[in-house]
Amino acid sequence: MDAPRYTGVRTFARLPLTTDLAGVHAAVVGAPFDTATSYRPGARFGPEGIRAGSTLLRPYHPAMAVDVLGSQTVVDYGDLALTPGNAERSVEQIAAGLAPVLEAGVVPLVLGGDHLVALGELRAHAAAAGGPVALVLLDAHADTWDAYYGERFFHGTVFRRAVEEGLLRPERSLLAGVRGPVYAPEDLDAARAMGFDLITGDELRAMPLGEYGDRVRTRVGDAPAFLSFDIDVIDPAFAPATGTPEVAGLLPHEALTLLRSLAGIRFVGFDVVEVAPVYDGPGQITTMLAANIAYELLALNAVGREYSPA
Repeated sequence: MDAPRYTGVRTFARLPLTTDLAGVHAAVVGAPFDTATSYRPGARFGPEGIRAGSTLLRPYHPAMAVDVLGSQTVVDYGDLALTPGNAERSVEQIAAGLAPVLEAGVVPLVLGGDHLVALGELRAHAAAAGGPVALVLLDAHADTWDAYYGERFFHGTVFRRAVEEGLLRPERSLLAGVRGPVYAPEDLDAARAMGFDLITGDELRAMPLGEYGDRVRTRVGDAPAFLSFDIDVIDPAFAPATGTPEVAGLLPHEALTLLRSLAGIRFVGFDVVEVAPVYDGPGQITTMLAANIAYELLALNAVGREYSPA
C-alpha cells in the first residue's frame, strides 16, 4: 500500500526480486524461451507479460481462505539464462538453473516460455526427488509426439522425451483438457499407450463438480507431483495470446474451479506456459488471466504447506 499498484519495476505480484533463497518457500522463475514452437512464436515474452499482468494481485485468496503471500515467503527469482535458437542447450540450462532452487527446499513456479521448458523442469525435479515424478497437466494438447519435421526436441514432444528419460511416472500422471483436430487417432492413443490417463476437453467439461480433483488424487497417490498449466487449455476467446490456439476450451472460471479442487495436494513444482503476449488484445486479457492462474498455483502451494508443512 506504499504506492499505486501500477508503479515500480515489474516483478510478479510486486514481490521482491532476489536470488537469496534463505527462508523462502516458493519462487517465481522466468523461462523466456520459444524456439521450440511449431506455429506462432512469441512465448519468450511470456514471463514479462505475466509479470505485467500480475499487478492487481493481492495477498488474500477468499475462495480458498488463505493468505497466499502472507502465509508463505514468495520471491521473484528473475529469469533463467537461456540460449535462443538452441532447444537442447536451453533445456539443460533450465535444469541447471532450477537445481539450486530445489536444493534450497523452495517450490518453483516457472513462467514460460513454450512447453519444452517443462523438460528442463522435470529433469531438475526428478534429480531432486531421486526418481521420476507424477505429472498433472491441463493442456489442449498431449505433447507426446515423437518428432515434428524430424525435430525431437520441441514443444509437442516434451512429455514423450520426459518418459524416455525416466523423469515421469505415466501410471501416476493425468493429462486433461485435450481437444481440437489431430492428424490421426494415434495422436491421442499414443499418450494412453505410454501409460498416461487422458481426459479430453469434452469429458473434462462434462464432469460433475469435484470429480476431476478426485481423479487426480487417486491417480497421483503418494507420488511427488508436478503441475503444468498450458494457457491454451483456455478457450481462445479468453486467452488468444498463445502459439497453438484451439477453439471450445475451458472458460476461466472453469479452470479456476478445477485448480481449486486440487487443494491439499503438495506439489513439488508448477508452471504456466505458452503465453505469447504479442497476440493479446488491448486489454491484455491473456497475460492477466495467466497471472491469476499463477496466483492460484501459489495458493495451492500455501494450502499444501498447511496440510503438510515442511
